[in-house]
Amino acid sequence: MRVIVVRTLRQFWEEHPDAELPLRSWLDEVRGAQWKQPADIKAQYRSASILKGNRVVFNIKGNDYRLIVAVAFVAGILYVKFVGSHEDYDRINAQTVEAGRKA
Repeated sequence: MRVIVVRTLRQFWEEHPDAELPLRSWLDEVRGAQWKQPADIKAQYRSASILKGNRVVFNIKGNDYRLIVAVAFVAGILYVKFVGSHEDYDRINAQTVEAGRKA
């Protein structure tokens, strides 16, 4: 899978250094994935939450952080929409949040 808006992840781990290794590991795993449907994601990440509109919520660093992506399965692309703490996540709408917006 190709990941779009990686800079959002970089900016986040620069502010939250404890998230860097888990996010880099997630990136490496996802870049090697070939997901064709939501079930493929669930097979690899059982704790991932599949939302409407092909959005997916991943738990990062033992569930300390949340990552939301939009998946274009046919194109093989993930668009990073949000990364933040649970507190940040609780303040946003996971269905509509866009990268670069503050919670």
